[in-house]
Amino acid sequence: MKKTKSALCRGEALTGYLFIVPQMLGLVIFVLIPLVMIFIYSFENKSLLFGNMGFTGIDNYKMLVSDNLFSMTLKNTIIFSLGVVPLNLVLSLGLAIFLAGNSSGTRVVRGVVFLPVITSGVAWAIVFKYLLQGGDTGPINYFLSLIGVTGPNWLHEKGWAMFSVVVSRVLKNLGMNVLIFMGAVMNLPQEVIEAGRIDGATGFTLFRKIKLPLLMPSILMVMIVTVIGSMRVFDTIKLMTDGGPEGSTMVLVYYIYHQAFKTFNIGYASTIAVVLFMIVLVLTILQWSLRRKASYYEE
Repeated sequence: MKKTKSALCRGEALTGYLFIVPQMLGLVIFVLIPLVMIFIYSFENKSLLFGNMGFTGIDNYKMLVSDNLFSMTLKNTIIFSLGVVPLNLVLSLGLAIFLAGNSSGTRVVRGVVFLPVITSGVAWAIVFKYLLQGGDTGPINYFLSLIGVTGPNWLHEKGWAMFSVVVSRVLKNLGMNVLIFMGAVMNLPQEVIEAGRIDGATGFTLFRKIKLPLLMPSILMVMIVTVIGSMRVFDTIKLMTDGGPEGSTMVLVYYIYHQAFKTFNIGYASTIAVVLFMIVLVLTILQWSLRRKASYYEE
């Protein structure tokens, strides 16, 4: 009987391992090995055209200091993130509070807000590029002309190009954050909120003093995810502006692509990728450390 139970346990364990083997192989082959190789390549003069031309030490990292294009893309990435993250958080939290109620029409709004999430990123960028055409040919500029406003050349003027890609990215990912916040809002402890109302808290005071601290863990989690997403944006930039005009929308991920597959400098592209990885890692650690200080239930 004991042998039978032992054999049964081993069989169940083997079945479990067989289920996770494909996932683990995919993780090792497509994530861990490439990650290690990127760190190795960042110390080499490696080209897609000429192969590995030798170990260079930290020369690639020294090049970053004098690379004006890298400085510009880093600045653009920061501007893009500062545009996407606050706007996304404010809109998604506001919509979640509105949609968490049982008012009429919320189901339709939920569907409209979540629709971009399930839409292909490529299709979304192409549609926005069409909507934002310059002159009177673009639908947005056409409707602006009906009220006597001359629309700008959205994707070919520096300031407006960055504004356009930021708005496009915010609307694309808004629905997922709304869904997360809705779950948090609908699960707020009602007894705490009622206690706040009894003490005289209403409107914005009730939100700021009671609801916002209760929502802070969810807000910080969404912030971390949104920051990481804003740092690795590529499809929106590639399809809408191709990094232009004059590099004003070129971000770090696009610059990595440019170095790796346009100038074929894999070593330098890997160096930029390592820098981006470290930036995201530091930001994530900082934001996660804030979680303990900002969460309502922490000492």
